[in-house]
Amino acid sequence: MSKKLTKRSKIKYRIRKSLSGSSERPRLAVFKSNKSIYAQLIDDVQGQTIASASSAGMKGTKLEQATLVGKAIADKAKAANIEKVVFDRSGYVYHGRIKSLADGAREAGIVF
Repeated sequence: MSKKLTKRSKIKYRIRKSLSGSSERPRLAVFKSNKSIYAQLIDDVQGQTIASASSAGMKGTKLEQATLVGKAIADKAKAANIEKVVFDRSGYVYHGRIKSLADGAREAGIVF
């Protein structure tokens, strides 16, 4: 494993120690690859995914795709009567695509 991935995994586990999602306030977990970005609403108490969204097949720049994924996950959350979430950036630095996804979700009405 590269040094960069090792560092991110340490940060990820350190963040996850203090974050936990419930059915009233699920965890909004983010994963990004070189091509796509993914978001999931996770209920850690029951151990299940409530909703998910991905940028696979979307057009536009990566920042635009991240904003659209944020809006899509927020729409799915509203359909499931969820308005508040706990944001889990998974060890990624809060800028660029991660920030864009969070801003898109906030624009659509989700509260972090």
